[in-house]
Amino acid sequence: MAKQAKTDRQAVIDSIRSQQSKSENRRGMAIVGVCVLVAVLIVGAAAFKPVKDWYDLRSFASDSLGEIGAKASTCQKVVTKTAEGNQDHVEVGTPMSYPDAPPAFGQHWNMWDSMDRKLYLTSDRPELGELVHNLEHGFTILWYDETIADSSSKMDVLRGIASKLQGTTNLRDKFKAVPWTSEDGKAFPKGQHVAFTHWSVGGAGETDPSKQVGVWQYCSDVSGAALETFMEDYPYMDSPEPNAV
Repeated sequence: MAKQAKTDRQAVIDSIRSQQSKSENRRGMAIVGVCVLVAVLIVGAAAFKPVKDWYDLRSFASDSLGEIGAKASTCQKVVTKTAEGNQDHVEVGTPMSYPDAPPAFGQHWNMWDSMDRKLYLTSDRPELGELVHNLEHGFTILWYDETIADSSSKMDVLRGIASKLQGTTNLRDKFKAVPWTSEDGKAFPKGQHVAFTHWSVGGAGETDPSKQVGVWQYCSDVSGAALETFMEDYPYMDSPEPNAV
């Protein structure tokens, strides 16, 4: 009888161990399944944005720059201001601040951003000291505020505009769209969410530094039509260093 009881107890123990082992295996499989699902979601999320961006840009494929976004009438009249800071370069990393929102001229870093990238987000935008140097080289910069940055549809319009100005060989495509934040300086005028800026020498070929002006145009919405006209009126040649890239 004692031997039989011992055998029964061992059978019970073996059964419990077997159930525990199966339960542990199920938990292990569940953990693996969750990890695989998380990995798939991460990979899917990483792949989703570029695919979505590509798909969204298809709607602008047949449009010209002037056909993208709002009408030109959403923009105010162009304003100018006597410029200073020509050839006034400082070391990279020097803190820079500007009285205008956004700047169209001024002292700047001795480094600038290349033509390759046309559209930036808040997380990766070049520093103001670089961008003002780009202005000296004839770039037109479209600055957009948080209202535009927080709108996926407005950002799609910006991507469409940037896609029309891609390239590094045609200097007419000296363009960048970058965010302007509260950390950069004061806000745009009330109701305005986009600003174009250009550093003009007062007309292509002008050599008298005293004739240089900063040029601004504020808009309540993103307008490819207004930008196209602005860049035609203030081309890259009309700048202190038009041939620098």
